[in-house]
Amino acid sequence: MKLIATFNPIRLSSLALCWIVSLFPTFAIGSNYGEQLEGFAYPYPVHRYEFVSQKQKLSMAYMDVAPDKPPAKATVVMLHGKNFCAATWESSITALVEQGYRVIAPDQIGFCASSKPQHYQFSFQQLASNTVALLDQLHVQHAVVLGHSTGGMLAIRLALMYPERVSQLVLVNPIGLEDWKALGVPYRTVDEWYQRELALNADKIRQYEKKTYYVGRWKPEFEKWVDMLAGLNAGPAHDIVAWDSALIYDMIFTQPVVYELPNLKMHTTLMIGDADTTAIGSDVASPEVQARIGHYERLGPETVKAIPNARLILFHGMGHAPQIEDPKAFNQALLSILE
Repeated sequence: MKLIATFNPIRLSSLALCWIVSLFPTFAIGSNYGEQLEGFAYPYPVHRYEFVSQKQKLSMAYMDVAPDKPPAKATVVMLHGKNFCAATWESSITALVEQGYRVIAPDQIGFCASSKPQHYQFSFQQLASNTVALLDQLHVQHAVVLGHSTGGMLAIRLALMYPERVSQLVLVNPIGLEDWKALGVPYRTVDEWYQRELALNADKIRQYEKKTYYVGRWKPEFEKWVDMLAGLNAGPAHDIVAWDSALIYDMIFTQPVVYELPNLKMHTTLMIGDADTTAIGSDVASPEVQARIGHYERLGPETVKAIPNARLILFHGMGHAPQIEDPKAFNQALLSILE
């Protein structure tokens, strides 16, 4: 294991925090976005890859942002997490493009601005195949693959399936570094997930993210991402969005990647907020099981030891989304990896 660097979040006084709040726009509670997130503004133009999968016509939304002065140093493919979208990479996309990188950031099928098929065999293998098909369409043969959260699980699966396409693998607080089912988390049926997702609202999203993603801290700029998720769920496709979300949670819970980490052969970097406590199903687990899952201060070092050619960057005291919690520190670390 090679520890490159550690970062500490900036802790603000109450007075400074109040001053910062006044600088950021607030987002109206009760936004309603379309089935493919129509009405929500992405930071760069959204393109569409139309294809057929499992006998269905599907549309994958993606951003493809090139540097001002070609050729690009390299192409970076950014894979979002379960409660995130490609739009949440906005700060990192800008930082990479300004330094000469091309960035491709798709919304996976079932998520955000992409199609939400109601009868689809969701698997990380299928999503990886969809992503590589998009890259083929864009004539990209080799790329740095960067995945966050559930996107980290997907990035691992893609790297295992298509190692010749991945020049470097970067994992930002990936979930799936442990097998929750094997550790005692009870199974939740798709129907149970569906009922849970139907009840989702802005307050529940905010409470969960504040506790798990940001270690009890909250900044006004996080509200945009609450609005994104809550508005999608509350829109006219409420039932469709909730059902796809349930199918995706079942995929995450039942398709572990942790056992195959030693098979990763490319250079791999883990970027870990060590105060993260994300663990799928922890809300229905016993106190004993809750106590032993979701410890990223332990999972980060353990995972780096399991991957043959890996290194670790720790963001001390940060939660599940360091790229949002402290974009400046995160982007600086990311560029140091790529350079």
